Amino acid sequence: MTPALGTLHVFDDSASLAAGGAAWLCDRACAASGPFTVALSGGSTPKPLYERLAAEPLASRFPWDRTHWVLGDERFVPGTDPASNFRMISVAMLSHVPAPADHVHAVPTEGVTIEQSASAYEATLKAIYGGSELKPDRPFLDVCFLGLGDDGHTASLLPGEREIEERTRWVVPVEHGRAEKRLTMTLPVLDSSRAVAFLVAGAGKAAILDAILSGGSDLPAARVRPAGELHWFVDRAAAGRWAAP
Repeated sequence: MTPALGTLHVFDDSASLAAGGAAWLCDRACAASGPFTVALSGGSTPKPLYERLAAEPLASRFPWDRTHWVLGDERFVPGTDPASNFRMISVAMLSHVPAPADHVHAVPTEGVTIEQSASAYEATLKAIYGGSELKPDRPFLDVCFLGLGDDGHTASLLPGEREIEERTRWVVPVEHGRAEKRLTMTLPVLDSSRAVAFLVAGAGKAAILDAILSGGSDLPAARVRPAGELHWFVDRAAAGRWAAP
């Protein structure tokens, strides 16, 4: 079957999904020339992918020296908090590789209000991009990894909430809808990508993935329309009927 949106890649299990996604990112980064910007996702699904990147044979191939790492969203907690996306990414990958410190861009969450944090991170993203206005012919992100919530959310863009409609700001606070406050890139920034890759694993995601791949959904994840490619990296359990040959 062909999904209504993007290209579907089905892997036997979460381990092979991690290996395939990591190799895909490494190949793209190696093939690019000049700076390469990647937006990372939190959660349990991408963690094994990050661990694969930090291990051989990929670690010695990856162009760490010219890659910038940013976060698609973050919880408004200290960087040492177990709930911090940056902490997970650092433990899984960034603390084990020769990524230049000035190429690793965490969301500031300490000593600032959540609005100040959003403004500061937006300024950081604009500095990396080299402009304050996104150009359709010059995508910001080379690769944007995203997750899929069982309610259809992605990054911290939640169903039915106003943040999904934001078109001017690059980063906004999300102070409702979840137990902890969060910050998230807005849809125009996620869409300013040469390639978006959703990482989806587990049978618990099968129903929501099916609804989106079938077309007609208005959930946040279904509204991602990158300037470049859209990919779905999913394991067989999440793929459900889409795993059929």
